[in-house]
Amino acid sequence: MLCAIYKSCRKEGMYLYVAKRDEFDAVPDSLRQAFGKPQFVMLFNLAGEKPLARADKKEVQQHLEQTGFYLQMPPPVENLHTTFVAEQRQQAV
Repeated sequence: MLCAIYKSCRKEGMYLYVAKRDEFDAVPDSLRQAFGKPQFVMLFNLAGEKPLARADKKEVQQHLEQTGFYLQMPPPVENLHTTFVAEQRQQAV
């Protein structure tokens, strides 16, 4: 199964997967507005050997079949303070 991947011009790291290139009918209007103008990245074969960088291929395919789209959110912002405290605790042990 092929899908088209688009990146958001408004939110770094947000990607939208749709079943066919340039077909956004299944994407709710509110999401389209929040996403901004989609910038085409690539066509991707979900049945192929290559993995997706930050999404599970089976989950993407399931969403495409059920809702017609899959939204990949950006990774959570790392809390540097929490990371620092955890590292300090490990060094103290």
